[in-house]
Amino acid sequence: MKKIAFIGFWDTFNPETNPLTKYIREFTEVEITDVKHADYVFFSVQSEKHWFASDDSIKIFYTGENLTPDFNACDYAIGFDWMEYGDRYMRLPLYYLYKDICELSEKKHLLNPEAVAKEKTGFCSITVSNSRRNPIFQTLFEELSKYKKVDSGGRWNNNIGGPVADKQAFDASHKFSIVCENSAHPGYTTEKLVQAFAANCIPIYWGDPEVARVFNTRAFINVPDYSSVEEVADIVRRIDTDEQYYHAMLREPVFNDEEYYKARQIEKLKEFLSYIFSQPKEKACRRNREFYGLKYVKDHRTMARATSNIFFSDYRHKLAVKLYYKIHNILKRDNP
Repeated sequence: MKKIAFIGFWDTFNPETNPLTKYIREFTEVEITDVKHADYVFFSVQSEKHWFASDDSIKIFYTGENLTPDFNACDYAIGFDWMEYGDRYMRLPLYYLYKDICELSEKKHLLNPEAVAKEKTGFCSITVSNSRRNPIFQTLFEELSKYKKVDSGGRWNNNIGGPVADKQAFDASHKFSIVCENSAHPGYTTEKLVQAFAANCIPIYWGDPEVARVFNTRAFINVPDYSSVEEVADIVRRIDTDEQYYHAMLREPVFNDEEYYKARQIEKLKEFLSYIFSQPKEKACRRNREFYGLKYVKDHRTMARATSNIFFSDYRHKLAVKLYYKIHNILKRDNP
C-alpha cells in the first residue's frame, strides 16, 4: 500500500477522485494521508506546506499555473514548459485533465457548421472574475464592443445582470469568445482555450506564444499574430459578416495532429506515474538530499513556518515573504 498526499491544489480538487489518483490506482493500491506521513507527496502552487514533507518522501510537483518546476524541491514534475530533464519531467498542460472538455473540442470540426450557427444568439462572450493581472482583457473588450455588444458573464465588467452559473452554456450561445491567459509563457496553455472550442466558439486567444505547436491556428484568432487590437477587431468583423469564412473556421480541427494528442497524452501520463511508483522508493529519489539540498529545504521550511502559521491575505503574505528574505539576506551579509 502506497501512502500519498496532495497539498496546494485548487479548492475543488478532490484527493480521492482526481485523475492522478485514479490513474495510479490502475497499477497499485494507495492510501490518502497527510503530508507528514506520506511516502509520495503531490504538491501544487497554493501552499508552502509541502516543505514539511519527510526528507525521504518522493515529491511530485504539478502546476496548473505559469510556474517552472523547482527541481531542488521535487523529485519529479508535471508542467507546461517545453523542456526535457532526464526522467524527472513530463509536459502535460492542465487542459488534458479536463477529459470531457477535450473530447468535445476534438469533435467540434465534425459538426454541421450551419447547425452550430443556428444555436448562436450572441456575438461574443467573455467570462472573467479578475482582470487586474492582464490588461489585454480590457483592451479586447473595449475594441470589440465598438462593433457589437460583448456579453461579460463573469464578475468583471458584468453587463448581463449577474455572473453566469454555467460558463459552457453561456459560451455555447455565442459565435466568438475572448480567451486570455493570465500571462504569456511558451507552453502555458490552460483549459480556457479548449473550453471555448468545446462550446463551438471561435476563440479570440491571447497567451502562449508557442500555442501553434499544438493548436491549429486556422481554427481560432491568435491575437499576437496581428499587429494591433484594431486589426484583431477587423478580422472578427470579417468572420462575423462572411458566412463561408465563419463556417470554414468551424470545420478546422482543434489540434495540429488530432490523433496523437487524443490517443497519447493521457497514456504518457499513466506511463510516467507508473515509472515513479513501480520502482522501489529509494531508487525513485532524484532531488539532492546531501548537504546543500538539505540546507535548501531547511531554509524554505523556515520561511514557510514564518508565513503560514498566521492568517495573511494574499497581499500581506507577499509582503511577509519579501520581509523574510530581506532579513535573511541581511543576516547572511553580516554573518558570512
